[in-house]
Amino acid sequence: MKNNWQLYVLILPAVIYFIVFNYFPLYGIQIAFKDYKAASGIAGSAWVGLKHFENFFNAYYFKRLLSNTLLLNVFNLLWSFPIPLILAIFLNQIKSPKRKRFIQTSIYVPYFISTVVLAGMLYIFLSPTSGIFNIMRTSLGMKAVDYMSEAAAFRTIYIISGVWQTAGWGTILYMASLAGVDTSLYEAAEIDGASIWQKIRYIDLPSLVSVAMMVFILDCGKLLSSNTDKALVMQTAGNIPTSDIIGVYVYNVGLGSGQFSYTAAIGLFVNLINFILIMSVNKLSKKVTDVGLF
Repeated sequence: MKNNWQLYVLILPAVIYFIVFNYFPLYGIQIAFKDYKAASGIAGSAWVGLKHFENFFNAYYFKRLLSNTLLLNVFNLLWSFPIPLILAIFLNQIKSPKRKRFIQTSIYVPYFISTVVLAGMLYIFLSPTSGIFNIMRTSLGMKAVDYMSEAAAFRTIYIISGVWQTAGWGTILYMASLAGVDTSLYEAAEIDGASIWQKIRYIDLPSLVSVAMMVFILDCGKLLSSNTDKALVMQTAGNIPTSDIIGVYVYNVGLGSGQFSYTAAIGLFVNLINFILIMSVNKLSKKVTDVGLF
């Protein structure tokens, strides 16, 4: 510690941040097992045990909320996980530094668009009267469709817009891994007459396995956690059957009705399932690929 005190000082702000905002709030978990009253405080509120969990499991919308959240995140994982990996491999094949930087910048930009602005763009582009997609449909003699009010279209719109917004940013880790590959491997492969696809298969992919598996494990640990802000601003009366996910339900019930103990129980349930998922996938990954987070 004496020899490396500068390093400890350097990480001190990060340690303080996590203690204050991630560990101190754990004290409030107990309200999931209490009938929390603001006037009584956390310690003074009556203990009710698993009452709130039972109420959630027996709720009329429980199955719909669980299935909507799980389906949305599973489909999102199936598309959002491989696309950044594929993009990174293709970007790595571009030899011109200027062209490569231009493409990278172009696909990074959508990540910095706020959720509300993105939702506004979707409403404009998918408008049944002036949206570009419906203009194309009507020009071909087809009937205009109000996509944002179609329950069947919600997941597709959510996932495609999410991939467009985050795929470029998701390539950063993979590009960093590819940048660390010894260039002599590519030179040797070219001398041996290897094609581009062979270099991707035998050099790029093996070097990306460890990073890809870590990203996959982390993504699996969020299968019951969705982008609540995005789902909320995209939700309409017509798409509620598919857009009604756990995060939106917690927002409406917790802030709208003030049922803090009930929604705390839901949040604890979601985090517990996510913890089990990430531990299970991590264990499976270590067995299959010998790569794990811990």
